[in-house]
Amino acid sequence: MVVQRSKMPVQETTLRGGPGTLFMTDLTGGNGPCKNCRLISDVRIPPGAGIGKHQHLNETEYYIILEGSGIVMDNGKEVRVSAGDCVITGHGAEHSIFNDQKTDLRLIAAIITHGAA
Repeated sequence: MVVQRSKMPVQETTLRGGPGTLFMTDLTGGNGPCKNCRLISDVRIPPGAGIGKHQHLNETEYYIILEGSGIVMDNGKEVRVSAGDCVITGHGAEHSIFNDQKTDLRLIAAIITHGAA
């Protein structure tokens, strides 16, 4: 299956109590999650916006930073991330991300659920 960019819905939203408005493009084209993948989106975070602190249980979230830079709180530790970095937040871990720069921060967010042992 090929999903053309023009067929991918964009949602304007706030996430996990973070500041500002984000723009999430559903890379599945609205076809819903696939097995073991709860979410896969292209996320644009404008300056001053972010995703609030949240925890992942029985899943792992990946942020693949495409453009810009920002601050990730990774289990209480502040880390600057920029294009090319990958943030991996696994079972029981917490994270947030904030764009403290003057240009957009763009990333791919994928949440992979853990299968039964």
